[in-house]
Amino acid sequence: MSEKHLEPAKSIVAKIGVPKCAEVTGKHVTRVYRWMAPREKGGTGGVIPYEDAAKLIDYFKANEIAFSHEEFFPVSEAIQ
Repeated sequence: MSEKHLEPAKSIVAKIGVPKCAEVTGKHVTRVYRWMAPREKGGTGGVIPYEDAAKLIDYFKANEIAFSHEEFFPVSEAIQ
């Protein structure tokens, strides 16, 4: 993955790779790459859509892949 890819999606995708994320969520690989792209380039700005995140969380749990919910949904520093 490239330095231009945005967090938190970049770290989540790196755990299992783009092809597996696409398989688990039922999305095309290009959609997975868009999670990591800036909004101004047609991406989601590093945000994995809720429904896809839920599928990935279920997959991580079922396959004993270490993760925390905060990795998917980081809390803004302004809220802390």
